[in-house]
Amino acid sequence: MVDSSGSLSGKRALVTGANSDIGYAIAQSLAAQGADLVLHRRVDAKTSGDDRPLFEICPVILADFLESDGATKLAEAALEIGQIDILIANAAMEKRQSWQDVDPAFINAHVSANFTSMLMLIRALVPSMEQSKWGRVVAIGSVMATRPRAETAVYAALKSAQLTALRAIAREVAPNGVTMNVVSPGAIETGHMAEMYAKPDFRSAVTAKIPMARPGTPQDCVAPVTMLCGDGASYITGVDIPVNGGWDIGDAPGNLMEFGQ
Repeated sequence: MVDSSGSLSGKRALVTGANSDIGYAIAQSLAAQGADLVLHRRVDAKTSGDDRPLFEICPVILADFLESDGATKLAEAALEIGQIDILIANAAMEKRQSWQDVDPAFINAHVSANFTSMLMLIRALVPSMEQSKWGRVVAIGSVMATRPRAETAVYAALKSAQLTALRAIAREVAPNGVTMNVVSPGAIETGHMAEMYAKPDFRSAVTAKIPMARPGTPQDCVAPVTMLCGDGASYITGVDIPVNGGWDIGDAPGNLMEFGQ
């Protein structure tokens, strides 16, 4: 967690998918910087007060982004609490399936959860940021936007679309002090993936692809997001910051050395 400095004092942040490991780590950091929080979680998502104490002390809004008006209702409820200065668009849906088996229902669910919901939140929240001449939008992307796999074709394509949409809107709102950026994690070891990372073969296969020779942690994603939310990043907009241990620059060195390549 980033030490408290009060750099975001007086700002209110909405963190979607705050019950996830990455979302909650970001929420903790923003709180440490003095921001007031509004936390979102899916209606059926579980959270424990023992390891997620912010859910006991901050406003929590339940919303399902698979519902057509889920994001709009979330934005309305958040604005009833007060001005939203920072939007962390972290909530996402990733289900793997052979591209040969993808059907319209599968695609539509991913579009709603990963793309439409973000645009609806931006449409509802950014105008007031523009009016106040200060705002931050940070979306959590994915390394799959640049290194896609066939079984994640829909998810990867939408993460690319997410970045394109943010860049397009960023051009319009930049003169009014609103920045819009993406932070794209790579292989992150979260509780959701604990069972897989407990398998030595899986861990070895993931590690072998990463130049830094380890999977990332939720905390690895925190500093870039927190930086983008502060005044120090007021001249940064429309960027995608990779947090993937160098995965997007190529496979880990070593395997090709024995062949003299």
